[in-house]
Order: sequence, then structure tokens, then C-alpha cells
Amino acid sequence: MAKRDFYEILGIAKGASDTEIKKAYRKAAMKYHPDKFSGASESERKEAEDKFKEVNEAYQVLSDENKKAQYDRFGHAAFENGGGGAGGFGGFGGGGGFEDLGDIFGSFFGGGGGFGGFGGSQRRGPEPGEDLRYNLELTLEEAAKGVEKTLKYRRTGTCSTCHGTGAEKDSKMHKCSKCNGTGTINVTQRTVFGNFQTTQECDACHGKGEVPEHKCKKCHGTGVDTEVVEKSVNIPAGIDDGQKLRLSGMGNASLDGGPNGDLYVYISVKKHPFFERNGVDIICEIPVTFAKAALGGEIDIPTLNGKKTIKIPAGTQNDKLFRMKGEGIKNPRSPYTGDQIVRIKIEVPVNLSNEQQELLMKFDESLKDKNHKDNKKFFDKLKNFFS
Repeated sequence: MAKRDFYEILGIAKGASDTEIKKAYRKAAMKYHPDKFSGASESERKEAEDKFKEVNEAYQVLSDENKKAQYDRFGHAAFENGGGGAGGFGGFGGGGGFEDLGDIFGSFFGGGGGFGGFGGSQRRGPEPGEDLRYNLELTLEEAAKGVEKTLKYRRTGTCSTCHGTGAEKDSKMHKCSKCNGTGTINVTQRTVFGNFQTTQECDACHGKGEVPEHKCKKCHGTGVDTEVVEKSVNIPAGIDDGQKLRLSGMGNASLDGGPNGDLYVYISVKKHPFFERNGVDIICEIPVTFAKAALGGEIDIPTLNGKKTIKIPAGTQNDKLFRMKGEGIKNPRSPYTGDQIVRIKIEVPVNLSNEQQELLMKFDESLKDKNHKDNKKFFDKLKNFFS
């Protein structure tokens, strides 16, 4: 049976950051950890164990910079026939195995170390809330000059009824019987990797050490509820398509008293009818009549700062480029502003009347070699080529 794609196994996109890879691994490993299936049927335990092996193998490759580069280039073939395998269930190839396990399994049991007796146990702080993504579309003018936008989105926030306590109004708080008010419990787990003894946050009181006599009916004792947020954001001048902004603490609220997650604003820029962006420069094609190109003169140019006029010389050729200094996009990392590049497109007249055709023929017959220098050079070279 063909191996599944490692990115697909962890449920992430190719190009995911190290943080996203580790977060996805924690989630998947928790889901399929064998201890969670101790009371399941043999077939279910076997399936979970296979999934856990698969998740572990994917993480061991994607969390290693060198292995990840090989995998992105060659796929599974990079680790076949002795090509530097990723390690399997119970075998962790590459560096950082024990360090990663101490970190990852801390998320299973709440502690920070304790891998088979390596290091002591320590309690982690409360987990922050989930990060959120917001897709924002801008015009090219907004991206170039910067703009203030109001973002409106839904997130989990502090419950408005209990104000985050998780308790009904006037409900008394009692010492948590599970942790005896300490907020933590000691857990010893026997796994395929050996024994784990850790201190984890109490799942009954979420580390608070006390529980309400009556849970809040609106949030069911979690202390959080869905809310609609409106946030004004200043989009900096010069931002580009595909870039993102991080708004700290504007994501979902934590379920156990930790800080809010972050909000990531992903920018997309609409296609413009006139302009094409090239870094901090703007490219614009302007159609010019044959007569105007031949005789020269002034032409009107649209820019991000309004209509401007430039002068083109007589004899301007097709695809000639003119640079308008400072009419491009501000560089967000420096005081420099890009330019606008104007590309001339000479329009050949069509649908000529008989009279116009006759006039054009007479005009063409009146031209000499000096009027068509490139044409003369080409045919002189062609004559030499065939001779």
C-alpha cells in the first residue's frame, strides 16, 4: 500500500512553519495516542497504533530542516534504500528525538519533561487560545498608500454572563476535590515508550483549584462564549499580495485562563485595470497612435496619484520604456518610493477607407532609407546572409 503524503497526515499545507508543524503533530498524536484506546477493541487499538506510527514518522521528517528539504524534493523516495529514513514507531531517527518527545508528551500529560526518567516534571502554563485567520482584499491603491480597515469577525471570548468565572451568579466556589485545590494532579502513564510520570493541570478545575457549585448555563462552566469583534486596523503602505499581519491577542480566548490566541490577517490585492506591480515599481502600457509616435508630443498617463502628462520624442518606437520617478509604491522598509514604468504600444490603424489607404500608400512611397534605419539594416544583413 502506497505511503500517504506526510503533509496530508498532519493536516497541513506544504510550506507550513515549524510552529504549525509542531502544533499539528501535537493534535494528531493526542488523537491517536495508544493510551486513549486502552479500553477499545483489538482492531481499534491496532488502527490507532498504526495511525500513531504514521503521525510520528511524518513529524520526524517535517520537523527536521534537512529531511524536510529532501522530502519536498524527492518525496518518500528520499528515505528508501537506506536514504536516511525517518525512524518509525519506537525509533526516532535524526537529532532532537528525546528533546522533542519531552516537549510533545508534555502536551499529552501536562508536564514539561519526564521522558522515561530523563529530567524532572514541571507544570506548563495554561495553553493560549487558538489563532484565527482573516482574509482581507485590498485595491492596489489601498495597498500602495496604506489604509485603515475595520475587521468584523467571530471568536470565542470571555463569557458576558459569568465574566470568565464559569459560575452562575451568586454561586459559591468550592475547593476542587480532584486536585485538592492545588490546580495540578500527578499522572503516571504506561506507554509503548516506557513509563511517564508528570504533573499536569487538573482537568476538573482547569488549574484554578476551585470549581463552582453551579456552572454558568450560558458557557457551561468554560468561562468563554462566542462573540462578534470589530477591530480597526492600519494597513501599512506598500503591503503586497500574499503578505500577512499578526494582531497579538485578537484570536480565540483560552479555555483554561491562558492568553488569547492571535489573529492573522492575510492580504490579497485585486487585479488593476491599468497597472501591474513589480516590487515597488508600477508598470503601465499606454496605446499611442502611429502619428503621435512618429511626430512626438504629450500624452496623458494614469498614475496612483492621479493623471499626469509626459512628453515623448519624435520617432518613439514600440515597447519604448519611460520612467516616471517616485510614482510607484512606497517601500515599507525604507523611505524609498518606487517608479512607474510606462511601456509604449503603437497602435496600427485598422478599418481604413479607400481614401485613407491611398494616402498611406503615397506616404509610404515617399519614405527613404533614412526614415526606416532598422528596416534597411535588417535587409542588408539578410542580403549578405543569402549571398
